[in-house]
Amino acid sequence: MYDIATRMHALDLLSNGRSLNSVSKETGISRAAIRAWKSRPEPLPRLLTHALPCAAPTDKVSYAYLLGLYLGDGCISPHPRGGQYLRIACADAWPGLIELCRAAIKAVRPDDKVYLLQKQGCVAVTSYGRHWTCMFPQHGPGRKHERRIVLEDWQQEIVDAHPWAFLRGLIHSDGCRITNWTVRNGKRYEYPRYFFTNKSDDIRRLCTDTLTKVGVEWTVLARGVDPLNVSVARKASVALMDAHIGPKY
Repeated sequence: MYDIATRMHALDLLSNGRSLNSVSKETGISRAAIRAWKSRPEPLPRLLTHALPCAAPTDKVSYAYLLGLYLGDGCISPHPRGGQYLRIACADAWPGLIELCRAAIKAVRPDDKVYLLQKQGCVAVTSYGRHWTCMFPQHGPGRKHERRIVLEDWQQEIVDAHPWAFLRGLIHSDGCRITNWTVRNGKRYEYPRYFFTNKSDDIRRLCTDTLTKVGVEWTVLARGVDPLNVSVARKASVALMDAHIGPKY
C-alpha cells in the first residue's frame, strides 16, 4: 500500500501538467492507481479484528488546544469500513497554524497518522483513527450551531486545568487579532482588539466562560439580531491575550 506522501507526490506531478503515462513511468506506480487517487487520495484503513479501548488523552495541553480547533473549524466523518476521519480546516494564509494543528493531533493520538489535503484556500489537516468520536463526543449529525454542544465532565476538567490552551485553539480557528482605529479631536487613534466569531451559542458561551475564568474582560457585539461576535478590547485584557494566545503565523 502506498503511503499518503507518495500519493500526493504523484498527484502533484499531474497538477503540474504531466501526463498520466509519464507520471506512471517516473514513479513506477500503475496508471490505474494514480487515476483512482484523483478522486480519493487517502488510503483505505485496514480493518481491525477487535476494537481497542478508548483512553483519555495523556497530553492534556495539546488536547485542550485541539478541542478549541475542532469546535471552531473541525469535523469528524465516518468511514464505511469503520473508524473516522478527523479534519481540521486551516487557511493557506497561516502555514504555522497548519503545523501547530498537525503537532497537536500527533500529541493527542501518537499512533494515528496525520496528513495534509490541499483544498481551495485551505488545508484539511486529516487523521484517520477509531477513537475520534470518543475524543470529541460533540460530534453529531448536522452543523454545530444547529445542535447542542456541551463538554463532558472529563473535557471540562481539562479545559479548567488548561484554559489558555483551549482559548488559543478557539482564537486560532474562529478568532482574530486586529487593529481598530477611531478619531478623537481630529486625531486618529489605533488600538488592538481580539474577536471570536461563531454561530453556535454554546461554543461562544464556552469561550466567554473561559475568558472570565482567566480574568479577561469581554463584550458581545450584535450583528443583526444574533450576538455572534465576542470582543476583547480593554488594554489589560488584550495584553493578557497577547501573552498567552500567540500568533497564527
